[in-house]
Amino acid sequence: MLNLFMFVPAAWLLSLGVLYIQRRGEVRRRDWLVGPICWGIVTLLLAVAYFLSDEPVLSEMHKLHIAELMASVVYFSMQCHFTFFQFRELRRMHRALDNYYDRDMSELLLSMERAMEVLATFAVMVPVVIYDSGWFLMVFGILFLCGIFFFVMSYFYYVVGSNWRQVMEAEQHDDEVNAEDQEEPDEKPHAPEMNQEDRLRIESAVNRWISKGGHLKSGITIQAAADEMKIPRYQLSAWLKTTDQELFSPWLTHLRIDEAKRIMTEHPDWSNDIIAEHCGFGSRSYFQTVFHKQTGMTPVKFLEESSSLK
Repeated sequence: MLNLFMFVPAAWLLSLGVLYIQRRGEVRRRDWLVGPICWGIVTLLLAVAYFLSDEPVLSEMHKLHIAELMASVVYFSMQCHFTFFQFRELRRMHRALDNYYDRDMSELLLSMERAMEVLATFAVMVPVVIYDSGWFLMVFGILFLCGIFFFVMSYFYYVVGSNWRQVMEAEQHDDEVNAEDQEEPDEKPHAPEMNQEDRLRIESAVNRWISKGGHLKSGITIQAAADEMKIPRYQLSAWLKTTDQELFSPWLTHLRIDEAKRIMTEHPDWSNDIIAEHCGFGSRSYFQTVFHKQTGMTPVKFLEESSSLK
């Protein structure tokens, strides 16, 4: 009973803190109200069960046990609610990064993702574990405190480090693109539904940029690419949505992998370090990882198969 009474508001505040960081302080009122409402329901269930029973304080009571089970369901529902929105926000942040930077930036959110997974796992176990006793509950309590420490430190380093600045930059770009898409057609230069003339014009600019090797520059952002193409950034984002990759980073990676295949075929003596540098990849290891992910084989294996086909 005491665990539930004290843990529900604590879990609510932790979960709300995650959303507060993920949404840059823009937390909706209903998310604020979920916690107090659930806590109120839990308190009411426990209080009613306690006052309807004639047993001494903190003794085993059937009615109180039923109320505790019902309160556990309420807590579990609250935690599922917050966990769903936290991971949805995480996917949005990943998408913003993919549509702004020229390479996979998921490592910026890796600690946040792991902390959420750890805390969510422990949190959903609480309603079951608190009914146990002895060494198992003690071990779980220690692990849970360690999980909270890891959770807090992960977000601490995310905020005080440079990660949040890079994520913020990508999210601001994402907000601008979404704002452009939501405007009325007569209020913006081009409607969200790209017409054929605009699409061909942007494709022409993109092809000129690719022919000059713009896609092979390392560390380029969608803003820099749009500036070099001499087209508005939101138009480039809108055009990317018409491609198979849809986002800037996967689209650029696709182009770079195609270039890497061409280079390996024409220059089989080139090392992976040279190919990675030529194609705009940050390092040889990253190039090899991406190449294997995109093609299902290592660069060496690709070169062997290419040679056997000649």
